[in-house]
Amino acid sequence: MATLQSSGLGPSGIVPGPLAQLPWRIIGLVVAIGMFGLVVLYSAASGSMTPWAFNQGLRFFVFLAMAIGLSRVPESFWALGAFPMYIVIVVMLVGVELLGAVAGGSQRWLDLGFIRLQPSELMKPVIVMAMARFYEILPAGEIRKFGAIWPACVLIGIPAGLVMLQPDLGTALMITAGGVTIMFLAGIPLRLFIGGALALAVAAPLAVNFVLHDYQRNRVLIFLDPESDPLGTGYHISQSKVAIGSGGVFGKGFLQGTQSHLDYLPEGHTDFALATMMEEWGLMGGFFLIVGFGILIRWGIGVSMRAQSRFARLTAAGLSATIFYYCAINMAMVMGLAPVVGVPLPLISFGGTAVMTFMICFGILLSIDRQSRRVQRW
Repeated sequence: MATLQSSGLGPSGIVPGPLAQLPWRIIGLVVAIGMFGLVVLYSAASGSMTPWAFNQGLRFFVFLAMAIGLSRVPESFWALGAFPMYIVIVVMLVGVELLGAVAGGSQRWLDLGFIRLQPSELMKPVIVMAMARFYEILPAGEIRKFGAIWPACVLIGIPAGLVMLQPDLGTALMITAGGVTIMFLAGIPLRLFIGGALALAVAAPLAVNFVLHDYQRNRVLIFLDPESDPLGTGYHISQSKVAIGSGGVFGKGFLQGTQSHLDYLPEGHTDFALATMMEEWGLMGGFFLIVGFGILIRWGIGVSMRAQSRFARLTAAGLSATIFYYCAINMAMVMGLAPVVGVPLPLISFGGTAVMTFMICFGILLSIDRQSRRVQRW
């Protein structure tokens, strides 16, 4: 055994030690979900690998390799780099406002020539790490004082506000939810969250009427009354419900979906990919996804509980919550239980930025898990 350890090999004597120590069952689960996503995109293109399934598969394996590479990064790097990364991405968000590329009526991308980068996506994991770092360095006795609250609100408010200007309500909500989750887990008194929720309830009507853009306001109104404009603003959600309902328990069968193949379902390969999947795979396909993501999130919570430092515990829990918000918001949106805010379903919806963000979260979780296991072995 000593010889194997000194040679850097795993217990089998063949696989290198660093690879052998990875949680391959969880990685296998991620691969299974990703491959299922490629099947959905293949079907959404009426049985063609182009234009979506091939590109998505290429991105998936590139970013999966990146996640495995991130697992080798020491935990201390994430802690020391949290604030610098936060500052860099805030500067990039300002750059989006000044120089960003416009697509689909929104200004969300920095065109670097070889790649179109969406800084708001990178902020989702970075806000979690920045907040975790703040509460790690904050003295324990200060957690119930005002000094534990206002800096955190500033850390969340700056990027969320910049993202709202793009405008991108879904991403702004994700950034805010990730930051607020860390505040709650860090021990901020519950009464403050209750007070904040009441204040939000009072301010919501004002925000809907005076802050949101017209299309965002219409999405909220359609959510409250889906039948008011079934052929206009409410068309997406109406067709999504038809697709999901027509799938039944076991679905219509692979490549047999009519709503997506006959183009009744808009964005059936992106935000509404879940509806495309459930039309062909039915309730059982949705159940598979929920169980799969549930196991992944449960593993992430386990990583948080095993972590040795406060920063690692908060970061792992926050990143697990970010993955949960991705899934919960998209599923609720597609089923008409939440307004349409443009949040994709990780590994299922077409789009490189969502895959990249998910894999960054997954890679950091692998890094924290590796550090925890190393400490436990010692």
